[in-house]
Amino acid sequence: MEKFVRLVSLAPLFLLLCFPLALAGHDYGAALSKSILFFEAQRSGVLPHNQRVTWRSHSGLYDGKASGVNLVGGYYDAGDNVKFGLPMAFTVTMMSWSIIEYGKQMASSGELGHALDAVKWGTDYFIKAHPEPNVLYGEVGDGNTDHYCWQRPEDMTTDRRAYKISPSNPGSDLAGETAAAMAAASIVFRRTNPAYSRELLQHAYQLFDFADKYRGKYDSSITVAQKYYRSISGYNDELLWAAAWLYQASNNEYYLNYLAVNGDSMGGTGWGMTEFGWDVKYSGVQTLVAKFLMQGKAGKHAAVFQKYTAKAEYFMCSCLGKGSRNAQKTPGGLLFRQRWNNMQFVTSASFLATVYSDYLTSSRRTLKCASGNVAPSELLSFAKSQVDYILGDNPRATSYMVGYGNNYPQQVHHRGSSIVSIKKDSSFVSCRGGYATWFSRKASDPNLLTGAIVGGPDAYDNFADQRDNYEQTEPATYNNAPLIGILARLGGGQSSYNQLLPVVTSQPKQTPVPKLTPAAPASTSGPIAIAQKVTSSWVSKGVTYYRYSTTVTNKSGKTLNNLKLTISKLYGPLWGLTKTGDSYVFPSWLNSLPAGKSLEFVYIHAASAANVLVSSYSLA
Repeated sequence: MEKFVRLVSLAPLFLLLCFPLALAGHDYGAALSKSILFFEAQRSGVLPHNQRVTWRSHSGLYDGKASGVNLVGGYYDAGDNVKFGLPMAFTVTMMSWSIIEYGKQMASSGELGHALDAVKWGTDYFIKAHPEPNVLYGEVGDGNTDHYCWQRPEDMTTDRRAYKISPSNPGSDLAGETAAAMAAASIVFRRTNPAYSRELLQHAYQLFDFADKYRGKYDSSITVAQKYYRSISGYNDELLWAAAWLYQASNNEYYLNYLAVNGDSMGGTGWGMTEFGWDVKYSGVQTLVAKFLMQGKAGKHAAVFQKYTAKAEYFMCSCLGKGSRNAQKTPGGLLFRQRWNNMQFVTSASFLATVYSDYLTSSRRTLKCASGNVAPSELLSFAKSQVDYILGDNPRATSYMVGYGNNYPQQVHHRGSSIVSIKKDSSFVSCRGGYATWFSRKASDPNLLTGAIVGGPDAYDNFADQRDNYEQTEPATYNNAPLIGILARLGGGQSSYNQLLPVVTSQPKQTPVPKLTPAAPASTSGPIAIAQKVTSSWVSKGVTYYRYSTTVTNKSGKTLNNLKLTISKLYGPLWGLTKTGDSYVFPSWLNSLPAGKSLEFVYIHAASAANVLVSSYSLA
């Protein structure tokens, strides 16, 4: 991904006076096949025998070695040779979501196997990158040194240092998104590879706990990512996003409760968004929670989940242009968010509109917008209009999917496709020599980057097919990941869709948990109720660890102040409270507990529940 600032000089482009007569329809099945094929061109590591993108070869074979860990594999994010963990994880989450919703349509077109392979290429890497419960490697390579060079992945001479997050250098957004990816993928593989599915879910549990316990932005720990994938939105959206996927994967009520309890404080019920992508997940969380509500799973949390749903519908109405604040569009009708790689927002938003259309149809509901009620079919029509624009129904009659149609980008900003294949010419391409010989070459790419969705046109539908115009001609994995779901849906025709039926899954084996004895409040704590439960468990080096959730509820009719708790038989870390001397008090963000409200804290250790007692408090 190229993200350094420069001005791009766009030659004046002649806009067609009318749209091309290509509205008879597109071959969505062919577009789906090509879109999935793109991921094979982005592979790092030892390529398999059934690799279909034959101009690529093995690369990054020593990744992680200097850090004593095997990090061979995974995906290059875009046109460069860096493995950035946050967008890679989002890519896997969205590929998995596409399969969860429209896997049957992919199977009918013969593409499900390739889609599963694409997901597994990412999750195999994440397993390697997560060698310990509280350690996750989030980047291999450095964007600064990488962008100084123009080399094939097979010729890389750039720094391949590995960067990680840990308790002392946290990254809740990175760990949370990776937890979401592992949880979503565990659903994908539940039938075809149940043992692998359970392994992925175990990693997801650990990564969520890591993200939630050791909070911080990942780019404060992996600072080399700041110039390329800065986490502008922070990590609250990723924590909610991970919880939503873990609930969908496990049916564990803890994660449903997490969404409800933290919806207000973490922004899930408050942020009305007009974008969705690798950084900002709120609209995705809101869409998933709306799904849970429509499925009748909200229970006592229905009121909170209604607020999530209202924000999901705010997003949908914005995309349609029927909300109180609408998303910008080009004259040709394409969603427009920013000049650099705008297409990432188009495909992600279109995917949410597609699934939400099917959710509404399944539950026989309509979309409530500021302009009035809207039929679910309008959301699907909107998504189709965006996909058709991408495939060529636009003022330039240009397909922004490489290899689809007759008029698509020829000078893609992509190292591998722009340099002759190492299989055709094994001559070494040097760091700066690649710029002189291949980057500046005013000719079509020697290798066809089939299926790649490039950055796309500007706010006025203009596009310059030039290799140095990275804002418009660079592709990215997270452009394609949501698109495969929409293409499968559109290619499946108008058959009946009931997306709200529960996913039929075999339940993963549960690790036995110790029998809990509720912590008895002290004699002075009549108005205070304390409840504990195990929310997850895992085995590490032969030892079983348990994650306990403890809820403290103010049962009185007054505000609870100056609470002090004594906790004994605690053998592991605790978060959600502040320790003062031998006591625990309210966390820094909470001064008191109103009547009827609860606070939650959690801890982990390899024993039965700790003893939680109330030392003192006051009511006012």
